[in-house]
Amino acid sequence: NFRYCPATGLAEGKEHSEFAGWAFPFPGVFLAEDFISEEEEAEVVGLMDRDEWKPSQSGRRKQDYGPKVNFKKQRLKAGSFTGLPSFSKKIVAQMKACSVLGGFLPVEQCNLDYVPERGSAIDPHFDDWWLWGERLVSLNLLSKTVLSMSCDSEGSIQLFPTFSKENGELSPPGSPTETSACENPGKQGTSCTLSPRLVPSKEVTVAIHLPRRSLVVLYGDARYKWKHAIYRKHIEHRRVCITFRELSAEFSAGGRHEELGKELLEIALSFQGTPV
Repeated sequence: NFRYCPATGLAEGKEHSEFAGWAFPFPGVFLAEDFISEEEEAEVVGLMDRDEWKPSQSGRRKQDYGPKVNFKKQRLKAGSFTGLPSFSKKIVAQMKACSVLGGFLPVEQCNLDYVPERGSAIDPHFDDWWLWGERLVSLNLLSKTVLSMSCDSEGSIQLFPTFSKENGELSPPGSPTETSACENPGKQGTSCTLSPRLVPSKEVTVAIHLPRRSLVVLYGDARYKWKHAIYRKHIEHRRVCITFRELSAEFSAGGRHEELGKELLEIALSFQGTPV
């Protein structure tokens, strides 16, 4: 019932929904369109298709490049991990131009293949945060899709009116808003100022539209407070997604497992890997 606007950083109520004309700040999303060219996209997908795609859940296929992990027991070892694939070296280098990806060192890459014929989807979920760090980075290839965000929190979200009939301009969220007051409420075209309203978090869903060849980064609230999903209805054609993950603080400098983290990063950034 809301759509994320990259230009404003707001989740804006969709037209013809009960939230039309309302919005709230939605921090923790970075979206870069046309991150790679059509030629680069064709080359990358062609190289992926030379390797085996393994069946995954919910009609997806996958290729994993990363350490062997048991998330339930919180155990980790290099296993047969030989690094990220060679074609990712250029992609990772291009990420350095993104302001939110300063110091981003990917230690794991997961390629996912979605097609409508298999009913491909992924249910709302959080990515693990014992091993994976702050930023989740995904490159969306071959077709557009929608990343659907939802919140299980018992709290509320404060909405702000985005449109004032008085001046026809967008109201910045968080600005002082007068108490609801309408002059001649029955008369069309009269000025009306709305106060903020609270809605239960569970009633709010936010659609992040991902164009073909776009790069999206989730961090902060979008990473830790909002679950993300891809629904079947948003897979219209074949879609390939490359997701990169960094290490958590526990495996980084000063962390309890710093040495293991160093070892895994050294393997990952050799860019000599094959799917595990």
